[in-house]
Amino acid sequence: MKKLELRIVFSEYENATELGTIEQELIQKAIKACDSAYAPYSDFHVGAALLLENGVIITGNNQENVAYPSALCAERVAIYYAGSQYPDIAIKTIAITCKSATVHLTEPLSPCGACRQAMAEYETRHNNKIKVILVGDKGKIRVVESVADLLPFMFKADELKKA
Repeated sequence: MKKLELRIVFSEYENATELGTIEQELIQKAIKACDSAYAPYSDFHVGAALLLENGVIITGNNQENVAYPSALCAERVAIYYAGSQYPDIAIKTIAITCKSATVHLTEPLSPCGACRQAMAEYETRHNNKIKVILVGDKGKIRVVESVADLLPFMFKADELKKA
């Protein structure tokens, strides 16, 4: 038996002013999307803004449903819209933010597993790393250069191909 270790590398910023102009714009659009999320049951609002290779910015927010499994996360709302409207254009960067009136969020939160896998699919599909910017309600900002950093053992289509 051999024990192995996995590590991820991420950057941490004190605030958005330390980032570039386009990253700041994505954060602002994610915050705006977060403000209009439909979250009457959890009161947990999430917003996402993604930048496509062609310069288009797409936003999404979480959409809840009284039948919880029918709800959809902000990241997938934005990603699936991009895939349906711009199927051949790679996603370059995604900014994700969240807020809650009932929970004090002191750290940026990471996307759920389903959203990580959805982002990984687009990273693999276009053979293009997607930079992920994680922004909390307040405080630090975390940036990873690839979805693979958030989902190191991601499920890939290559594993489904027959020999």
